Amino acid sequence: MADSAAQFSLVSSTSSTTSVSSCSSSSARPQLGGCTSGGSMSCAVRDLLFWRDVRKSAVAFGASLVLLLSLATLSAVTVVAHVALALLSVTISLRVYKAVVQALQKSEEGHPFRAYLDLDVTLSPETFQAHAAVVAEHLNRGLQLLIRLFLVEDLVDSLELAMTMWLMTYVGAVFNGITLLILADLLAFTLPPLYEKYEVQINRYMGLVRRQTKELVAKIQAKLPGLAKKKPE
Repeated sequence: MADSAAQFSLVSSTSSTTSVSSCSSSSARPQLGGCTSGGSMSCAVRDLLFWRDVRKSAVAFGASLVLLLSLATLSAVTVVAHVALALLSVTISLRVYKAVVQALQKSEEGHPFRAYLDLDVTLSPETFQAHAAVVAEHLNRGLQLLIRLFLVEDLVDSLELAMTMWLMTYVGAVFNGITLLILADLLAFTLPPLYEKYEVQINRYMGLVRRQTKELVAKIQAKLPGLAKKKPE
């Protein structure tokens, strides 16, 4: 009887240890849309695109889509003026309503937006310099890439850019800039959750496409040795 009880306790402890380790490993597994590093701004944008908070993502998606659709039908000045008038209508109406209620009830609740007026929205020099350094780094990389492509440092990369720009001429003949922004907004809020749901299948097909593309490029470079990329010394 004692041996049976000891065996049962050993099995129970083993199973509990296994379940705890599996739970810890699953919780330690990085989430696709999660933020393991980087700034809070990039994390917030990533959370919006992956619909971590449905309400915030819905508000951001709806507001951006309405703004782009408005810019597609109206001028930018008209859109900015209407948005400012709508915002002022809400804030002025609420301010007057609170003032009337306080006058009738003889209360001293104060300004309805006092909590927002007291917020510290100043940008410190350190924060500004940090953001400026990040922007300067991206600009320098972009300029170096443009110089490398347009001055044909690598013939294959420059030909790829030329082919892409040639295809963009057909895209520009069908869509204008606002239409492309609307499509980009729709894709930005729909593709990330779809990719997260069907990640395995998409990665498998993307791997096949990459492998076939590499094989095709290798065949072309074998026939045309001058197109082969130079290996760094």
